[in-house]
Amino acid sequence: MIKSILTQNEQTAPNAREMEILHRHFPQCFTNEGAFDIERFKAQIQESVNITHEGYDLNFLGRNYAKLLSSIDTTTVIVPDKEHNALPENTTSENIYISGDNLDGLKHLLKSYAGEVKCIYIDPPYNTGTDGFVYNDRFTFTAEELSAKLSIGEEQAAKILDLTRRGSASHSAWLTFMACRLQLARDLLTDDGVIFISIDDNEQANLKLLCDSIFGEENYVSNIVWKGKGGGADNKYLMQSFEFVLMCAKNKDSFVIGEEKKENEVFPKFDEVKKRKYKTQLARKWGANSKRSDRPNLYFSVTAPDGREVFPMLSATEEGCWRWGQKKMNEEIRNGNVEFVLNENEEWVVYQKIYEPLEGEYNTRKYSNILEDVGNTAQGTKEVKELFGGNKLFDFPKPVSLIFRLVQIAALKDDDIIIDFFSGSATTAQAVMQLNAEDGGSRRYIMVQLPEETPENSEARWAGYNTIDQIGQERIRRATAKIKAETGADIDYGFKHYTLAEPDANTLDQLENFDPNAIFADETVLEKFGKSTILETWLVRDGYGFGASANEVKLDNYTAYHYDKHLYLIDVEFTEKDLAKLIDRYNADAAFCPENIVIFGYSFTFTQTEMLRKNTIVLRDGDKNLKINIDVRY
Repeated sequence: MIKSILTQNEQTAPNAREMEILHRHFPQCFTNEGAFDIERFKAQIQESVNITHEGYDLNFLGRNYAKLLSSIDTTTVIVPDKEHNALPENTTSENIYISGDNLDGLKHLLKSYAGEVKCIYIDPPYNTGTDGFVYNDRFTFTAEELSAKLSIGEEQAAKILDLTRRGSASHSAWLTFMACRLQLARDLLTDDGVIFISIDDNEQANLKLLCDSIFGEENYVSNIVWKGKGGGADNKYLMQSFEFVLMCAKNKDSFVIGEEKKENEVFPKFDEVKKRKYKTQLARKWGANSKRSDRPNLYFSVTAPDGREVFPMLSATEEGCWRWGQKKMNEEIRNGNVEFVLNENEEWVVYQKIYEPLEGEYNTRKYSNILEDVGNTAQGTKEVKELFGGNKLFDFPKPVSLIFRLVQIAALKDDDIIIDFFSGSATTAQAVMQLNAEDGGSRRYIMVQLPEETPENSEARWAGYNTIDQIGQERIRRATAKIKAETGADIDYGFKHYTLAEPDANTLDQLENFDPNAIFADETVLEKFGKSTILETWLVRDGYGFGASANEVKLDNYTAYHYDKHLYLIDVEFTEKDLAKLIDRYNADAAFCPENIVIFGYSFTFTQTEMLRKNTIVLRDGDKNLKINIDVRY
């Protein structure tokens, strides 16, 4: 457990995650000693990929340090809020709220949700100098240790440590803070997933380059402009009326963007054959890629009603291209979906017919990259105040309508997951519930929020909210009541709550000094963590997700916990009688086949562990032919 992670972290290199991915997908590029051979790798990709070198790169103090931070595992444990999670509205809920550092939260989430998240929205600190952002981390590397891990000089290592410990708000500090989180966030996304990041002018350019380096420049979608401010004259030069939402796909070739429903369309013409209203648009392309040279395969002639050949001309002298290829064009003409019209010069103009949608259908159009109709932070503030009886508990919250629109652009479907790991006042959670209430969907949210203290003498503190995450959770409860009253929709209104806890120094010392070969188990370690915390942390680690409910397995006087392929032994006093009952359960219950027995090492002596290891070998010779893996965790 924690001790094993600490040992592993000491040996982790900054590129460990990248090397693991390469090893998984390109094992032939590693020597028998485990070293990566770059020449073998080049040979593998040379035939299908042109290796090019961009003319620029984003370099900043702390770049490799950020890679190191994303590679080392978290030593926090997951503490379930048992009282809250047991409430009727929460027991079966698939929504998750995590109180803790989002760097730790992302590392836990990756163990269970890697490649499963369709959309991420975050509203990180803007590093304006007035938003309170300073970078401090809790890692305790010495300059000598960091120098060895990053293969840099001790002087440079000392500069990085100074950057991370003195409360810096420099561009490098902000980029270091963001880089390690975005590297982890990318791995959470589905192949057709997308991330939205709110930002303003101060770090927008740096964020774009950072995202290019993490998601790939080819996966950049747009820098959406949002009229997020009221246009106050708080800048020396120009009123700052706009912010941005940077949008990147995990794989743009797989990502399918949502489109906006067209409202109040007019269809002035009538097709006598099909008995449907329609309107027309040019069958020739216009705007970008409309020249013959842009799409030469789309330049060809079609035959007009009088037998003349018609070409897609942009002007009398400039050649253009059709909207479709020749096969598709001929098919549309045969089906009566193309209209030929003589203009004032007696020249044929070719139009595409766009029919009025049938009942239950609708036409769509692309969303704009300028968002002027989704409210601003003033509206976001009003929404929070209305939920909390007029109290202004949170500065500059995003409006629900902004997140609602981004979710529509992301084309979130039923059962998709959205994560916001700078959750703040939990606008994202409210937006997801509202969308589900409108269309009956079951989209799920995961919120992560640092339990940052509210300012002293603030309205939030006077109202009894000591930390930001308390505001976020209460907002979800109040938004639930509002949406339920207004819509009556039968959706998932609950959420499960977890806190990420770092063991204190005394506990870490106790773990470090524990002797696995001791004659007696150490019951105090189990008491410090608690059985529910250990079980929850392990279930997430083993890929079962937050809130997975393990089944109790009664042996003799011992209770184990079973979920899918894992059986967890956490308590002390596991006896030979319990072992006999366990073997009997394997042999008698056809559905009981956990291949991994996970032991809380502090609760077991060396003798007990060996007893279990030796006696489960007999299961190989049984009807199930099981090879049991004994996994001792410290």
